[in-house]
Amino acid sequence: MTVELFVPCFIDQLFPETAFNTVKVLEKAGCEVVYNPEQTCCGQPAYNAGFWDEAKRIGQKFLHDFSTDRVIVSPSASCTGMIKNAYNDLFTNTMVHNRCRAIQGNIHELSDFLVNILKKDYFGAELEGRAVYHDSCSALRECRIREEPRRLLYRVEGLEMVEMKDTDTCCGFGGTFAVKFEAISSAMAEQKVHHALEMEADFIISTDASCLLHLQGYIDRHGLPIKTMHLVDVLAHGWGNI
Repeated sequence: MTVELFVPCFIDQLFPETAFNTVKVLEKAGCEVVYNPEQTCCGQPAYNAGFWDEAKRIGQKFLHDFSTDRVIVSPSASCTGMIKNAYNDLFTNTMVHNRCRAIQGNIHELSDFLVNILKKDYFGAELEGRAVYHDSCSALRECRIREEPRRLLYRVEGLEMVEMKDTDTCCGFGGTFAVKFEAISSAMAEQKVHHALEMEADFIISTDASCLLHLQGYIDRHGLPIKTMHLVDVLAHGWGNI
């Protein structure tokens, strides 16, 4: 299968290795990966901040950067959720209505694509330690993803998965929320990290780099013995037994 890769600006600028690992995992799954270097942002930051006109201009570019007849895969539930849901606010009954609907039907978050479309959950990954999975708001509530990441992680050699308390509670990032309501945001991160530490976890894993950046910031500030990892970085880790 030929798939188009959407690398969100957040990952492109801050976590490029996650983008490269996405390509590696997709290729190991048997896909031919196509990447359009002209792609930029889906418009989510502007949309969430209330600047819908600006978000619409960015979104129009996104709709023309991708084709309507190929599957589009992204290592971000947040951006995938933006396109699948918020684009209804921006492009319903506009000149790009039909193009928007086609792309909305084609785009998938990575774990959703691997498990539900390709029907694959094992990639030979190896990672020693105990981990908890954080259900990001976008993955759980916008993309309806819960079991898919866990199914992939259960097949990682050496990784013990445990469930922490309030796994589906927001980590406190929320885009500009973390800036406008810093104290609340930090308290939410504290709660999430300490729930993970209560389970004696070595890793907090999730599908959204923004959540992980927020949580890692709290971890680093307080010198805590735990680390965040993106799901795809886990899936590309080790590969010693294949």
